[in-house]
Amino acid sequence: MFIGVDHGTTGIRFADIEGRWVEISRKQAKDMSHEEIISTVLNGLGVKKADVELIAVNYSMGDGISKITPIGKVQNRGIISREGAGVHIGGGTNVYDAIEASGIPAVIVPGIHRGNYGHPCFRAYSHGASADKLGIAYNAYMSSGDRNFIVADISSNTVTMGVQDLKMLGAIDACIFAPGVHHGPLDLQAIRDVDAGLLTANDAFSIAGVTKTIPFKSLDVLIGALEHNEPDALWAFDTIAVFAAMEIASFLLLVPDAKVFTAGSVGSMDIVLERISGLVKKDIKVLGKMSAAVGLAQIARDVDSGKKDILGIGVHE
Repeated sequence: MFIGVDHGTTGIRFADIEGRWVEISRKQAKDMSHEEIISTVLNGLGVKKADVELIAVNYSMGDGISKITPIGKVQNRGIISREGAGVHIGGGTNVYDAIEASGIPAVIVPGIHRGNYGHPCFRAYSHGASADKLGIAYNAYMSSGDRNFIVADISSNTVTMGVQDLKMLGAIDACIFAPGVHHGPLDLQAIRDVDAGLLTANDAFSIAGVTKTIPFKSLDVLIGALEHNEPDALWAFDTIAVFAAMEIASFLLLVPDAKVFTAGSVGSMDIVLERISGLVKKDIKVLGKMSAAVGLAQIARDVDSGKKDILGIGVHE
């Protein structure tokens, strides 16, 4: 059997291609031994270690490699640096090291970045998406068979990808354009605050989502306010939807016949789906919460069977 590992914002998710899954919080994973991590995953999925043929792992930005690469050939866990956009806890690092030490065959999936963009225009940006997003995109293809599609993953942040003829053109990263609930690009005031030494650029990114300007500081509280039709909550989700629709529309310029998918906790909400669909004049297909982990498991299966590229991303021989 095959396992995909999604190193997400709130937790680390493990799934097989059948959709069975187990999740460990990043804080919990930080304090577990390597043996505890592996046994928790195997027991949660109901499999034995000897049954696992290949694991596909994503780790942080994945910008240190350009191809899907065996874990034994990867240096620095496949990243250029741990510095950058996002909160560093240590759980994902411990999971990576546990898998590497376990002896179970594993490959590291790269992010989408300047080293493997399919469309040259995206090289204007160093990075487009972390490797879990490639898992989401592959799951979209596996679930639909569409060769031309766009995927917007909308939750704590918003990241959108475009695929044409099964080739990943590029991705619009969370720090470039559309805000999510918590994270977003640095605007003029944020740049001034960073230059003034009031906070780091990463801190500015981590609070640049829509919750920066409204009193609701978590998604659960924001959803509760939405249920009571509170204006700030309505504004927040409409803002997220409008900017996500703009990202989707930008890819429609390159792939006008693309099907559109959304993923993520916010990307599955009716209020967001209806707004995006109305703006881009497309039906929206929703992928499940485990789409990244399941898609990575599907990548592991197909790499193990000899596939040489995944949506245009090469496989290291």
